Amino acid sequence: MNKQQATPYQQQLLGMRAALLAQIAEQRGGVVGRAEVAADHFGRPEDSTAQVASARELEFALGERETAELDAIDAALARIEAGTYGECTDCGVTIPPARLQATPDAPRCIPCQEKLEHHRA
Repeated sequence: MNKQQATPYQQQLLGMRAALLAQIAEQRGGVVGRAEVAADHFGRPEDSTAQVASARELEFALGERETAELDAIDAALARIEAGTYGECTDCGVTIPPARLQATPDAPRCIPCQEKLEHHRA
């Protein structure tokens, strides 16, 4: 897929990236990290140690998910720039447009994604 054909996907990816960054900023109250937010929310003397630990673990998990999401979007944008967007990163086959419309940051065709998920399970 050439850059002109990828333009609608690029716009969608940029919108997703902006929305995710705005969501992160709103949830954290700016540039404060999730661990600090958890400490502020659950760091009161009346909170149990287990409650504080659980809140921190949840904040770290959410932070990891957000980072992975941003990384996937950035990788898709890099593939657009490189001219390889829409090609499976594993086997090189063309990813169907319907898959890219549903998941514009998808790096793999469905069979390769299923293989990956099967190996992780």
